[in-house]
Amino acid sequence: MSNIPENLRYSKDHEWVAVDGDLATIGITDYAQHSLGDVVYVDFPRVGDNFDAHAAFGSVESVKAVSEIFTPVGGEVTEVNEGLNDTPESVNGDPYGDGWMVKVRMSNPGEADALMSSAEYEEYLEASS
Repeated sequence: MSNIPENLRYSKDHEWVAVDGDLATIGITDYAQHSLGDVVYVDFPRVGDNFDAHAAFGSVESVKAVSEIFTPVGGEVTEVNEGLNDTPESVNGDPYGDGWMVKVRMSNPGEADALMSSAEYEEYLEASS
């Protein structure tokens, strides 16, 4: 089974969110990176870009496919993980740490509460397989 940290929230699109006040750090889950295979490139939005919840904000290119990444919460991009330009494989090796993708100042922090807990996400994965 995939690694599913308990302190994060999860979307049905297999993104995770770490919430700190009105700031959300977003990445793809362990399940998603396993499904993609070896990540070779990550396409990011620009700092200052605004997105509604569930909007595509970038893409991940792997040896298998190119997949869009969706923001589980709406807001303004405050930071992108520039380190992934040089080491995109961090998404595979440490999806919940060095492989984070963007930080967003949430326009509605309550949106994070609507996301799945780790237990709910685990049930979702089991039901989907």
